[in-house]
Amino acid sequence: MKQGLHPQWYPEAKIICNGKVVMTVGATKPELHVEIWSGNHPFFTGQTRLLDTEGQVDRFMRRLQVREQIMATQEQQKEMVDPTRWSVDTMSLGTRAENALQEAGLTIVNDVLAKLQNEGEDGLLALPGIGQKALIDIKRFLRNEGLIE
Repeated sequence: MKQGLHPQWYPEAKIICNGKVVMTVGATKPELHVEIWSGNHPFFTGQTRLLDTEGQVDRFMRRLQVREQIMATQEQQKEMVDPTRWSVDTMSLGTRAENALQEAGLTIVNDVLAKLQNEGEDGLLALPGIGQKALIDIKRFLRNEGLIE
């Protein structure tokens, strides 16, 4: 084994805190200067205690409740952004055409889109109160929202 690889061992190394020797231990340095040791640390001396006024379960449940509120808000925002869930009133077709669609049971944009895709233009034109101008306005709205090409 090579000589001089290991540091020198001091079996009676002094631990010094605030200028006083508080204990002796074995170490690789003859003196160790520390600011805190078990004799002056508040946790070990009993001067202060940890106070857990609120349990971990209560904190977790509160965080979970806040998270659920955030998720609900995000879901509502998604619904507001989705044009297929909008009312027929947002299409700005005019009172006569809007009333005709609502009487036919088409109350949201998705209903109108489904009827147009399933039955074609003739399916919408067959509704009383829907004419060529209303059909053009419906298709223009659906194109602007990216629902049809």
